[in-house]
Order: sequence, then structure tokens, then C-alpha cells
Amino acid sequence: MTPQDEVQPFIPATTSLPEITVKATILGVALSIVLGAANAYLGLFAGLTVSASVPAAVISMAILSLFKRSNILENNIVQTAASAGEGLAAGVIFTIPALYLIGVWTDFNYWETTLIAGFGGVLGVMFTVPLRRALIVENPLRFPEGVATAEVLKVGATGGAGVKVVAQAGVIGALFKFGEAGLKLWRGSVEVAAGLGNSVVYFGSNLSPALVGVGYIVGINAALLIFAGGVINWYVFIPILTAMQGGIPAGETAVDAASAMWSTQTRYLGVGAMMVGGIWALISIRKSLLNGVRSGLHAYRARKAGAGVVRTEQDTPMQWVLIAILISVLPLFLIFQYFTGNIALSAFMAVIMTIAGFLFSSVGGYMAGLVGSSNNPISGVTIATILTSALLLLAWLGTGSSMGPALAILIGAVVATGNAIAADNMQDLKAGRLLGATPYKQQIMQVIGVVAAAFVMAPVLTLLLNAYGIGEPTTAHPQPLAAPQASLMAAVATGVFGAGLPWAMVVWGMAIAAATISFDLYLEARGSSFRAPVLAVAVGIYLPLELEIPILVGGIIAWVIGRSRKFAGSDQEQPEQNGLLFSAGLITGEALVGILLAIPIVIYQRDDVMALFGVRDWNGLGVLLLGAVVLLLYRQGTRQEGSRLV
Repeated sequence: MTPQDEVQPFIPATTSLPEITVKATILGVALSIVLGAANAYLGLFAGLTVSASVPAAVISMAILSLFKRSNILENNIVQTAASAGEGLAAGVIFTIPALYLIGVWTDFNYWETTLIAGFGGVLGVMFTVPLRRALIVENPLRFPEGVATAEVLKVGATGGAGVKVVAQAGVIGALFKFGEAGLKLWRGSVEVAAGLGNSVVYFGSNLSPALVGVGYIVGINAALLIFAGGVINWYVFIPILTAMQGGIPAGETAVDAASAMWSTQTRYLGVGAMMVGGIWALISIRKSLLNGVRSGLHAYRARKAGAGVVRTEQDTPMQWVLIAILISVLPLFLIFQYFTGNIALSAFMAVIMTIAGFLFSSVGGYMAGLVGSSNNPISGVTIATILTSALLLLAWLGTGSSMGPALAILIGAVVATGNAIAADNMQDLKAGRLLGATPYKQQIMQVIGVVAAAFVMAPVLTLLLNAYGIGEPTTAHPQPLAAPQASLMAAVATGVFGAGLPWAMVVWGMAIAAATISFDLYLEARGSSFRAPVLAVAVGIYLPLELEIPILVGGIIAWVIGRSRKFAGSDQEQPEQNGLLFSAGLITGEALVGILLAIPIVIYQRDDVMALFGVRDWNGLGVLLLGAVVLLLYRQGTRQEGSRLV
């Protein structure tokens, strides 16, 4: 027995409290929808999503405290269902928009999107059931968001402090977004570039409080790695390639030249890096994966033989897991059949999907235990899945197939949603173990949260598409939501079937990933607290630099606060709880207003419909206001009152 197993849960296994109640279910479903929609916007905008467990837990504590009877396990059930919306949004927005980008869809077909999201998410829950014992009980991993959520709920059990922090930050984030995107009082980003001989030097920063909040939550390690990837792209490859191609093209500004080089060439460095990163993640967890399957089967046989199982170790029975997997695979097979009209090909796709889904859901659960859900390598494993699927389908369909890229993306979409939900599920189960929850009840609520969020994904995506545009800039949408992951998925899928990829960039990206893995292994051997997970660097390579700067700022603030706490005598370096809650509020407020603003934009077919003073094509006010938000975040993070996360 490990020391982790000896830690007593907050609620003993011998105590039985209500968990799945009517009020908890209704609240969990509502929060899953709201937080799923907010993260869909954030992911399309920034290429990143963040765990919704902590804000969901805080909101649940505030609302359920209004009832005469509520308990900590009810709050845990609420955040379990609510966080499923964020996980599902990540899997969906990283893949489904690729079908629009390659021209297969002109909008987001409702039932296809809903079924892929819903059943892909259910598969993610089921695939991780046998992993709970291996990764949480027998060989426990960190699961940072799970630990944080459990600690927040423990604090809530003695007062529920923190909801005011989330609410205040939400208002600030909402007003900031309304001023920038609604009233058009300032531009949303700062960009400058200049020619340097035949080369180009670029700097840009988005003026988004939400991105600062993202950086604060992921911390200095991840923020630095993301920025390092940006440095490799924007300050090494772009200047070199620009010089090799004769400098800035005539008639283009330096900013346009740098952006064009990124979009057509250097972002594919990220493709190569993610391919290697996804494969490396799978190699890294192979032993734990096998141990998890063995442990799940052993528990099933023991239970079938009549051995008693305490409440806190009761997973969903294995026979029901297998039935749920079969029920989920069938409608997905029918979707494939609808697209292909070929039963044999559809069955082949379903087999690829099921095998890749299980393997990479396991990767997602394991990586969430190491680096958290916010750093879960969804992009890497999805690119690996789409590339592998595309190559297998290429052997079946031949080159030049107009259908092949879409089929590869469909497989990738199911795997991505399963991967994202698996990571979220494992975080929730970790929190549940620390609190004394019943595992199978959490797994049921995870499925409920998945289904609830799945029904709103297509309308949200369609609304955002019509309001802001997705992908490349157009006359109607000159500043669209970038959807960086979906753009890469589309490029990989079409490239395999003859559209061409800049393979030199892909190979260089693979080399960068190999070097990063070697460096990380060196850090591990030295026992360094700083690590270099390859997929964080890969994310930085393909993100626009302007998104990485505010993320870096947030990470630096978290680091400064951690150091100040250490010098003040604390033996912990994690940011204080109020700072995390404030960051979560900034993200949620900005994202929700971004969605709400889409409604009048779609109705009037103008993005300046609320610009009462005309469009202000300057950003001085935005820079000043963002500086004020950064100062507020720092002050919240250094507040002495309130409990710390760990």
C-alpha cells in the first residue's frame, strides 16, 4: 500500500451522503452547458481551454448553500458534470471546425456534431474506468486540478468563500470584452514589425484578460515553454526563411510578411512536433495502461465472486462499461456510413476509431495526472490520429480522394473528444477520492454532463461562425477566430491526400520535438522541478505570438506570487486560491460576453452594430486597462485571507 492510499478521505467510506440529487443534477447540467459554450469560444479564439472544475465548484457551493440541505459530495457531483462541458468543448473545437475549413460543411450540421461529441465523450468516460485504480489508487499521480478542486470544496464545507472573487473577475472580464469587441473603443491586439536587412522582426500581443488568466492558471513552467515555442517560430525560423526568400515581398508590410510566413510555412513546425509528442506520450504510459486494464478486470472478478467492495471503490461494473462502448460505437459507425455509403469502409473506420480512442484516452488520463487537464496533449494525439487514419484511408481510397480528408477528421474528432473527457474524468475522480465520493456516481454524472453539453455545441459553433468567422480572414470577417488546432487538422488531412504539406517544416518540427524530449529526460534525471513536456513547446510553435505574450505575463505573475509566498515563510509555491479564482472569473466573463455579442452581430450582419462612438482603430486605452487588470490579479493573488489550494 502506498502512502497515498493511507490518506483518509474527507468523508469516510462508512458514511453515506446524498450525491446525485435533483438540484445537483440540474445545476451540473446548466453549468456544463454554460462553461462548455464559454470554452468553445476561448478555444477557437486562443487555441487553449482551461479546467472548469474550480469555478464550477465555487459556483456550486454558492448556489447549493441557499438550500436547507446540501453537502460536499453534492458539490463534487455538480463540478463533475459541469467540467464535462469544458472537456467536451476542447475536443469539439479542435477538430469539428476542420470540416468547415476544408469545405465539406458550410455550417455545423446539428445531429452529426451532436452525435460525434456526445458518443465520443461517453467513450472517453468508459475508456478511463479501468484506469482509475492504476493511476489514482495504486500508482497515484499528481492530478493538480483534481487536488485543487478537492481543496476548494473542503474550504467550501466550512464557509464557501470565493464566489465573490469569481463574480467580480467575471464582471471585469465581461466589461473588458464588451468595450473592445462591442463598443469598439480599442483594438484587441498590438502588432509591430520591421525589416532587418532581408529579414523581418515581429512583435505582437493580444489585449485579453482571459489569456492572462490562462497563463496564471497553467503556471510559469507551461507559460515559459509555450513562449519558447513561439520564440523558435517567430524569432528563428520566420526571420531565416524570410531572408532566404529574398526579404519582405513588394507591396507587403512587415507585419503582413511575418504573418504570411507563419500561416503558410512555419506553423507546420507544430504539426511535426505534435506528431512526435503524441507518439511519445503513448510510449510513456504503456506500463500504466496495461496495469490499469489488469486492475479493472481484477476488481470486476472480485466483485462477481461476491467480495465486498467499499463505497469509495465502487466503479461502474465492467459489463456495463462494455455495453456502453458498444452502444456508443454503433451510431458513430452509422455516421461514417452516412458519409461513405460503404459498409466495409465504415467498419474499418470504426475499428480505427475504437482502438485509437482507447489508446489516446488513456494517454489523456495519464498526462492529466502529470501536468493537468489544461496541458493535456489533445492536439498532439489528435494530429497523430488524423495522420495515421489519413494514411490508412489513403491505402484504401487512393490519392486525390475528395472524401478522404473528411473521414480522417471524423475519426480524429471522436478520438479528441474522448481524450479530452478522459482527462477531465480522471481529474474529477482524483478529487472524488480525496473527498470520499462514490466513483460510479461520478462516472454517471460525467456522462450526463457530456450529453448536456453535446446538445449545444453545434448552435454555439454556428453562432460564432456567423458572427466572427473561423479560420482565414475574409472581407466579411477580417479578424476571425483563428481556430489554430482545427486549421492544423485540416492541413494535415488534406495534405496526405494530395494537397501538399510543407514537409520540410514538418520534419524540422519533429527534430525540435526530439530535442525537447531529450532535454526533458535530462531534467528528469537531474530531479529538476522544471520540466519540458514536448507538447507545451509544440503548442507555442503553432500559436500566433500575440496570444503567447499575455499567457507569459500571467505565468510570470503566478511565479512572482509563489516566490513572495515562499520568502514569507510558506513551504508551498502554488498561487493563492483567490488568484486562481480571479483568473477563472476573467476567462468565464470574457468568453460569455464574446458569445452574447455574437447574437446582435449575426442579427444585423455587422460587427460594429454596438460601436456607439465609431470604431476606434487604436489600442492605447486597451493597454492601460489591461495593465490595471494585471495589477488587480496580482493583488488578488497576494491577499492573505482565504485558504490555499494545496
